[in-house]
Amino acid sequence: MEDYVRIFDTTLRDGEQCPGAAMSEDEKVEIAQHLAKMKVDIIEAGFPVSSPVQFKAVERISREIEGPIICALARSLKPDLEAARDALKPAAKKRIHTFIASSPIHMKHKLDKSPSEVLAMARDAVRMARGFVEDVEFSPEDATRSEWEFLRELVEAVIEEGATTINIPDTVGYTTPQEYGELFSFLKNKVKGADKVIFSAHCHNDLGLAVANSLATVLAGGRQIECTVNGIGERAGNTAMEEVVMALRTRKDKFGVETKIDGTLITRASYLVKTITGMVVQPNKAIVGTNAFAHESGIHQDGVIKNRQTYEIMTPESVGLKSNRMVLGRHSGRAGFKDRIIRLGFDPKPEDLDNAYQRFLEVADKKKEIFDEDIISLFQSETRKTGVEEKFELVSFEQTTGSGKTPVSKLTLLVDKSQKESSSEGDGPVDSIFKAIDKITGIYPLLSRLVISPVTEGTDAMAEASVTIEYENKRVVGKGDSTDIIEACAKAYINALNRL
Repeated sequence: MEDYVRIFDTTLRDGEQCPGAAMSEDEKVEIAQHLAKMKVDIIEAGFPVSSPVQFKAVERISREIEGPIICALARSLKPDLEAARDALKPAAKKRIHTFIASSPIHMKHKLDKSPSEVLAMARDAVRMARGFVEDVEFSPEDATRSEWEFLRELVEAVIEEGATTINIPDTVGYTTPQEYGELFSFLKNKVKGADKVIFSAHCHNDLGLAVANSLATVLAGGRQIECTVNGIGERAGNTAMEEVVMALRTRKDKFGVETKIDGTLITRASYLVKTITGMVVQPNKAIVGTNAFAHESGIHQDGVIKNRQTYEIMTPESVGLKSNRMVLGRHSGRAGFKDRIIRLGFDPKPEDLDNAYQRFLEVADKKKEIFDEDIISLFQSETRKTGVEEKFELVSFEQTTGSGKTPVSKLTLLVDKSQKESSSEGDGPVDSIFKAIDKITGIYPLLSRLVISPVTEGTDAMAEASVTIEYENKRVVGKGDSTDIIEACAKAYINALNRL
């Protein structure tokens, strides 16, 4: 068996479970396509039994994504396992990931099952899953709060039934690196058949230890890490994929193994997930934060100028950042724009390129310089419109606001290609423009989240807005961008309404 650390990406399943990060089917496929380019080993595409939308997304990813193993999650229940089997049918390489709780607190209060009942259910589930696919992963949920001897018995049983990967999840982010490494060593040394399976780590970041805990298992013989792009996930999030990949690569002297991930695509993956989910990446985030390769201290700048290794343990290029950015402007032609799009890793369709180029010209009239980040933002915003019916479209708006004044927005929209106008007051400029949009569309959703972030630095920077709205038991995320913050918000809100 080849000795390397397999990357099991669960951005589309566990990552999506964090509040506000729900993705459409098209967005899931877009992320899966990029993960495949990165050479991710396994993509956990979703939890098929949980909803028809989840089932359809897993089925489509199974059909369209080539390269990685496509995985579906299932509880240790027959309907879950059958749904996973059916959703994975089109996949060339498929895996069923089944789980059941193993800690005393979960068995008693969540399952109301005895250890012997849990053991029997786990056996039955793995046996059934193995009848559907050759590749079966088993997880004893809340493993790090489970009794080690029961865990040994449970893992041994599912290996006997044909499990090929054993995942030991730190479900509530409770463990520490030393303790987690010792647990892996215990299982690898005490479980019969341990040499026949891959042991995997799945960590949550409640104590800020997810990456450290995951890396500790590599030293103990673990050879799969379950993670998400940007570390998104429930509560405090999951292990950040970009951090474990670069830690293993940078400190191969310590770990002795690394992954097969193409690191030069890490930054784009981070940006893609950020824009789709609206989950902002903190500036000081390791590897992908905007400050990750920034040097302000004079001492640091002097050292980096003389030798980059004085204060940089990895290069920006190794994660896909260009240290020398090509700046485009209003005088740049279509050929230069297309060349830059291709160099940034896109494979543009002619119609997407035309639309993005027109947006580029509009932005170029407002900005002195257009950087790679601006180009990525406007190109992805144009391509993401594909498949979304443009029932509503922003034509123009104007606002009056100021100290001691109630903000008022006047707005013109295209509604099914017909112009409609309205105006509204609000508590602020954004509130007033959203209320004006509501008046025209006749839809009054609940705005549950609004995130505005700059794409680049400067007063003329492109702004990206992400809004999450809820309406008639539906929850959707809309995105918009502009050099005008209010216009970006309006576009994002209209995009969300179109998605409804």
